[in-house]
Amino acid sequence: MERGEQPAIWVDEGQQFFKVARRNFVDPDIWTAEKARIFERCWLYLGHDSELPKPGDFLTRSVAGRNILFTRDSKGELRALLNTCPHRGAQVCRERKGNAKSFQCFYHGWVFGADGRLRSQPGEASYAEGFKARETSNMTPVPRFECYRGFAFVCFDRHVVPLDEYLSGAKEYLDIVCDHSDAGMTIVGGTQEYSIRANWKLLTENSIDGYHATTTHATYFDYLMNTTGGTTQVPVVGYGRDLGNGHAVVEGTAPWGRPVAQWIPAWGEEGRREIDTIYGRLVELHGAARADRIAKMNRNLFIFPNLVINDIMAITVRTYYPVAADYMVINAWALAPIGESARARKDRLLNFLEFLGPGGFATPDDVEALEHCQRGFANNKEAEWNDISKGMGKERPAADDELQMRAFWSQWNERMFPPPTVSKQAAA
Repeated sequence: MERGEQPAIWVDEGQQFFKVARRNFVDPDIWTAEKARIFERCWLYLGHDSELPKPGDFLTRSVAGRNILFTRDSKGELRALLNTCPHRGAQVCRERKGNAKSFQCFYHGWVFGADGRLRSQPGEASYAEGFKARETSNMTPVPRFECYRGFAFVCFDRHVVPLDEYLSGAKEYLDIVCDHSDAGMTIVGGTQEYSIRANWKLLTENSIDGYHATTTHATYFDYLMNTTGGTTQVPVVGYGRDLGNGHAVVEGTAPWGRPVAQWIPAWGEEGRREIDTIYGRLVELHGAARADRIAKMNRNLFIFPNLVINDIMAITVRTYYPVAADYMVINAWALAPIGESARARKDRLLNFLEFLGPGGFATPDDVEALEHCQRGFANNKEAEWNDISKGMGKERPAADDELQMRAFWSQWNERMFPPPTVSKQAAA
């Protein structure tokens, strides 16, 4: 796919407008190009190390169309393996998760360790001497696999920049999430899985869009206001930031309870005492200013191209992948401090399900909005442009401005339509 006459984005800094062509959401050729130019070349979230606490633990996941076996081997090292037998290509592991010392391909019985190395195969004497020691006899590792503070990422481009460099300014916010507890963070068992009949980029925009909250989610705010003790008296103030490399964040004060350390009357005096203890520990570890930021500030963090961490009334880790130009699948998990009390965990999971769950207040609203956008894009030949100009020219854009979406689209455009390379000889 090459750039057509109409640009993918249209930016005029002087007039302060930033427009996105609606064909970007409907054109199957663009979706095909995204697979090659974005999902083949960017770091993608695989899972969290807490999901594999013991040697032999494993889970299988689909990442950008690849079937991946995520394991902790006998030495405790994390591995990301392409879940394909080197013999005849069958999936080696057919279970979603578990614990195993080895994996046997059911087709011809080849056996592999949790590190992906071939251990045995029927009829071994019929193979050449040294066959088992060949690298090509083992399961193939994902080309690049790295972790940052427990978050495991893969990339299918072995020449990609290191994860630490790729994350850029997003590391600051991952650190804040990870510092909720000095005991560490863990994924709570269970996965939310659902789909939306809309283009995947709409969910990117929606996840860091503070502008839609009071209208789209008005029912939730009415519910909080009419529930005794459901909110704080803190004024809601927030800002958006471009974190580099397409990453972005919305951060602001929280109008609701946060189990990490912001109490609301609905949690009672027992809850207050526990919250005070948690907050005191945060101050001891990080100082009062950082403790306040960890405990009392919301943040919706987006890591390009498709990872969102909602650190709001609970922590949700969410990824989403396009299946077609107008269809995506979503997976989400709850993240929580290791060892938190049963009371705090109950409040956290209630918040996780009540607002962000597929059957909660927020997600059905968002699904409805995104699917209506996708229907509206049927008119893209005549009504050509989306406008995300809100807040352009501001020194410090607010959370309900659209700097965050502009950060995403600028990176998307750079990866989809890089400028042509001119050789020195040609330039001369």
